[in-house]
Amino acid sequence: MEKLLLLTVLISTCFAEPIDLEGKVFVFSKESKVDRISLLTNHTEFNSVTICLRFLTDVKKNYALFSLSTASHNNAFVLFKINSEDVIRMHAQDGGTDFLSLSFPPNTWHSMCATWRSENGLAQLWVDGMPTIKRFIKSGQPIKGKPSIILGQEQDSYGGGFDADQSFIGMMAKVHMWNYVIPDSEIKRYMKDRCFTPGNVFNWRSLDYVISGQVYVEDDQSSV
Repeated sequence: MEKLLLLTVLISTCFAEPIDLEGKVFVFSKESKVDRISLLTNHTEFNSVTICLRFLTDVKKNYALFSLSTASHNNAFVLFKINSEDVIRMHAQDGGTDFLSLSFPPNTWHSMCATWRSENGLAQLWVDGMPTIKRFIKSGQPIKGKPSIILGQEQDSYGGGFDADQSFIGMMAKVHMWNYVIPDSEIKRYMKDRCFTPGNVFNWRSLDYVISGQVYVEDDQSSV
């Protein structure tokens, strides 16, 4: 019975059709080491990265927004809100840096874009339309290998090692990812929710994903 169930899951995953999530949000409703979204892609090499997403929460604890892990690097690319109101920690290829003096009022939608270039190691955040300084993380190592990409949990091992204390509680939407650093003008258009070039790795309007645990897809009340 277990083998049949596993085969059914694999078949449904392999033949899943990307879904248009325009006007929808992911709802992470509780602290959990199970609840998460796995994003599926055929891309296996990233010389550079841009991630853009919107999120809303009322918690002040540690939580993971985005976690990309490979077999050789648990923290190949991670966006993590540490236990403070004004700091985002970004990891690339197991290196990391903290972006300070940010502002995340609770129960408010926030737009965030994160960029990193492997050739020079420079990383930057954009939060609610404003760019941070650029910080060095790690250079010379593109992200390679089949990625495990998770929303709402941090991977302490490839595809696992989740910690409920680091789980995201809130809502998330409009997730896009590119395998290059998009121009500032495109980031500004994303922040203003205007016409921008959709992600070539992940596109919110054609997203291939798997839900684990109790994560819900609900209407985006901010667009009603």
